Amino acid sequence: MPEIEAKVRDVSLKDELSKRYLSYAMSTIVSRSLPDVRDGLKPVHRRLMYAMRQLHLDPKTGYKKCARVVGDVIGKYHPHGDVGVYGAMVRLAQDFSVRYPLVDGQGNFGNIDGDGAAAMRYTEARLTDFAMSLMEGLSDDAVDFADTYDGEEQEPVVMPSAVPNLLCNGSSGIAVGMATNIPTHNLSEVCDALLYLIENQEASDEELVRRLKGPDFPTGGIIVDSFESIVQTYKQGKGSFRIRARWNTEDLGHGQYQIVVTEIPYGVLKSKLIEKIAELLNAKKLPLLADIKDESAQDIRIVLEPKSRTVDANVLMELLFQQTELESKFNMNMNVLDEDGVPRVMSISEVLNAYLKHRHEVLKRRSQHRLNKILARLEILSGYLIAYLNIDELIQIIRQEDDPKSVMMAKFSLTENQAEAILNMKLRNLKKLEETEIRAEFDDLTNEKQSLEELLSNEQKRFQKLADELKEVKEKFGKKTALGRRRTDFAAAPQDVELTIDAFVEKEPITIILSQKGWIRALKGFVNLSDEFKFKEEDTLLYAIHAQTTDKIVLLDTSGKFFTINASEIPFGRGFGQPLRLMIDLSNTDNICSMFVYEPKASYIIASNTGHGFAVDENHILAQTRVGRKIMNTAEGERAAFCVKIEGDMTAVVGENRKLLIFKTEEIPFMARGRGVTLQKYKSGEMTDIQTFDSNVGFSYNRSGGLTVEKNLLSWLGHRAGAGKLVPFGFPKTNTFYKTDK
Repeated sequence: MPEIEAKVRDVSLKDELSKRYLSYAMSTIVSRSLPDVRDGLKPVHRRLMYAMRQLHLDPKTGYKKCARVVGDVIGKYHPHGDVGVYGAMVRLAQDFSVRYPLVDGQGNFGNIDGDGAAAMRYTEARLTDFAMSLMEGLSDDAVDFADTYDGEEQEPVVMPSAVPNLLCNGSSGIAVGMATNIPTHNLSEVCDALLYLIENQEASDEELVRRLKGPDFPTGGIIVDSFESIVQTYKQGKGSFRIRARWNTEDLGHGQYQIVVTEIPYGVLKSKLIEKIAELLNAKKLPLLADIKDESAQDIRIVLEPKSRTVDANVLMELLFQQTELESKFNMNMNVLDEDGVPRVMSISEVLNAYLKHRHEVLKRRSQHRLNKILARLEILSGYLIAYLNIDELIQIIRQEDDPKSVMMAKFSLTENQAEAILNMKLRNLKKLEETEIRAEFDDLTNEKQSLEELLSNEQKRFQKLADELKEVKEKFGKKTALGRRRTDFAAAPQDVELTIDAFVEKEPITIILSQKGWIRALKGFVNLSDEFKFKEEDTLLYAIHAQTTDKIVLLDTSGKFFTINASEIPFGRGFGQPLRLMIDLSNTDNICSMFVYEPKASYIIASNTGHGFAVDENHILAQTRVGRKIMNTAEGERAAFCVKIEGDMTAVVGENRKLLIFKTEEIPFMARGRGVTLQKYKSGEMTDIQTFDSNVGFSYNRSGGLTVEKNLLSWLGHRAGAGKLVPFGFPKTNTFYKTDK
């Protein structure tokens, strides 16, 4: 048909899809997912509050079925599914989801374990005092109203919001291409920040954060971020907060204890948390934890049993913080709709200023609304006073005139409203007492009118009025109340704890024995190192040292490689142990030339049999793998032979030629790897021993089976790379110094 063909247009599918998708995206952003910066509510929440108010479900009345409320909401204001509306209503009633509940629920509204609420036909609800404060002034022309989706009703565009709901209860939502996630805060502290902003309109974000402090989550916990980090997050409107569970230890007597978790991070489901810890426990990924029990009732009580009484509670909790949701992050994104409905990420100062601007506008509108009411009432009261002064004449006009209203208006200069009010006056109101009451009311309203006119003409007075209102709100919902006390505390940002072998092994003394043929074993306790130890046939003792099961044992082989093994991994028992080569990749042509317990912050001298060597700190001797760590380079025919801890300012070396040389330890350079420098020169033979000591104490050696300390160093004192002088009389024929262990 021609008329139909005339209406057909050729359009680009790409352009049409772009337009329609953009319309859908903006609808999702504005009408569903992002809260308004002024009242902190999304449309569904605002409509829920308004519908419950229309049903007169205030805190002093009885409850009504949630199904009734949801029906009104989707029937009059919110044309969406009942499941989504009821879900939003349930969340507003959960004291573990919102900091200051807006709905007072009766029945099963779910729990922190993640169990859902009962069906809406079984639950009942009414508004809370906090919700009533949010809507205070709706009847006073405080905000604009708009037509509902079907045009039959009207709904508020925004709530008057006597309470700063956006920050107090936070918000979360995912729109198209953007999202919001705002934490909850303590109302008293938000009010403190607002009051400071009223007094200091140019206040910085840092000054406001000092009063706001940070999030206050419904489930408590501890925020472990630095103040600088918190300030930066609020300044940008984006960032994260680290939240840790609150815990304490309970003494069970006899050295036993248990850990009790009483608060968990916001948004973490308790049942899922316990399930995760149990899985890690069964997978043997929590070696310090023996068992977990949930003893929660109304309050949270998760009991953690350590593996043994020697386990450090702080180390155990640090392990759990790293592997479970006992520590979680809240990623803040202060993305909200401004007063023009434009979504954007705001800083804390922008959010607070937007709220104050809204409250200032509400105050002006309510004041003007009240002033208009007063002016209308004063007009009527003025007419009543004229009537009382001319009562007899007015009665005569009413009785005799066909149109008494126009006659009265002309004779006494009355307005139409005044004349109508006089004609509608009851005879009983003509008594003298009523005239006195009218004059008193007239005087009171005149004074109030004057105050309102002053308020509307003076911005400073309006902001002072806002400050007074905030103080009233702070008093009503502040920290002195059970609802208003701060639940989330702050702690210093924890240092990153390195969970070493110490954390997983019970600390016990042991004696480690290494034989000449490379068999290693451990004996419980500190055994006398001079005892006779049993070995395989034709095998003898090489090294025996005292250590703890939590220690690292460092070994140096003749090729100049360092190896590291955990003392707890060395086999125990009365047998001969196991070959060391099963624990480290030791070459068949190399042997161990030194074994000692690793000490943090210690330094060592490494020396070869040819008298070359250098100093090295503890960071370079630890090997991360069984392959070892090459530190000393050796020439052909040379081998690493010594590794001694630096324990003084002097170093003594002695060779096969029985020449002894003493020089300052500082002459030996520190190196990360190499052959080193010459410590002592030899025409023939090798170095047989090295010792470091304090010059005030002297060097020691065995003499006739006993310990001798030589303090007179002058005879052997020289510089590094010297030849030295003959050893003192009585020096051992083995040409070795005194050693405290084998």
